[in-house]
Amino acid sequence: MLFNFFTTCNKIGAFTLGGGYAMIPIMEEEFVNKNHWMTKEEFMDIMVVAQTTPGIFSIDMASHIGYKLKGVWGGIVGALGIALPSIIIILLIAMFFHSFKENVWVERFFKGVRPTVVALIAAPCFTMAKTAKISRHTIWIPIISCVLIWALGVSPIWIILCTGITGYAYGAYKRKALCNK
Repeated sequence: MLFNFFTTCNKIGAFTLGGGYAMIPIMEEEFVNKNHWMTKEEFMDIMVVAQTTPGIFSIDMASHIGYKLKGVWGGIVGALGIALPSIIIILLIAMFFHSFKENVWVERFFKGVRPTVVALIAAPCFTMAKTAKISRHTIWIPIISCVLIWALGVSPIWIILCTGITGYAYGAYKRKALCNK
């Protein structure tokens, strides 16, 4: 199981362009849909925890998933599996970058990949919205959060803290209202 998990993480790490957030749909496909190692809800919970954990998002995701599957060794295997391809690729690029940094084909390749990376980052938002059961009553929360981050430069940390505290307070209020009935 650990070897299968390692090779899956390795494949994700090797063939995903655009960083951790671009890996989300591929991780979900591999861990939830293909291998059935977890449910969509468990995947989303781990994604939320990984976003709030300091460090590299994709490594946090893989280590949290590995820990859920096989404890500490699963976490180590996941982190190594997802990071190893990037480390090797970055070393190779660093060794040969000066040779091809001005190459027209390389420049065109990266210009062509950029829109795809945006789509890879945007796609999980729609999946997360379905999993989080965002409705017409709650859609304002992610919209306002995006505007605060993008237009006003508010730190995502403050938004996470505020929405977490507000959600907790609202849940406590609803529980109290149900108990008083």
